[in-house]
Amino acid sequence: MSAFTALLVRDLRLAARSGGSAALALGFFALVATLVPLGIGADLKLLARVAGGVLWVAALLAALLSLDRLFQGDFEDGSLDVIALSPLPLESVSQAKILAHWLSTGLPLTVLSPLLALLFNLPGPATLVLVISLLIGTPAVSAVGAIGASLTLSLRRGGLILPLIVLPLLTPAVIFGAGSVAAVMDGMAPSGGLGLLAAFAVAACLLSPFAAAGAVRLNLGG
Repeated sequence: MSAFTALLVRDLRLAARSGGSAALALGFFALVATLVPLGIGADLKLLARVAGGVLWVAALLAALLSLDRLFQGDFEDGSLDVIALSPLPLESVSQAKILAHWLSTGLPLTVLSPLLALLFNLPGPATLVLVISLLIGTPAVSAVGAIGASLTLSLRRGGLILPLIVLPLLTPAVIFGAGSVAAVMDGMAPSGGLGLLAAFAVAACLLSPFAAAGAVRLNLGG
């Protein structure tokens, strides 16, 4: 087993043992998706119209719940210092942690989304596009979130500052993801929004490990 795979498996196991952070994210996602239709009322056309934006924002906020622990746990118990001294580059460490966060949080949110779309009376084609957009976009949420988590690593109450850093950077993902669903509702092709979302996600996933690794080095004192 390679060092990258070993770190990935370790982080997935820690995520499963750390008080159910993935379950907390799923519960928050489901709760928000349930409360919004209750607040809007029984207008099925309106519910279907806002479904893409509401579910995308809810998924984004749910994913943020566990981002502050991406590096924090290892930083507090000293494991991050040991990992930084290992042969595995910090860029690869960041990649492993981003992938572990997506597998434990982003992917389950994506799988749950079709069930919650039923609450909004979202048509089948639009639901399919919603799932595809979340499948494409949630890796970007984990990737950009890793940058915020590494920047706030040594700050007190960094978990409160983290959303202020991450949310503005993820605005394009929400716009393109929700826009692709809205395009289907308007009878247009969603390929434009999905293409832009994919480009954003690829750029985020490629660049964020380097930015996160640089921030971790600064927090570790070089």
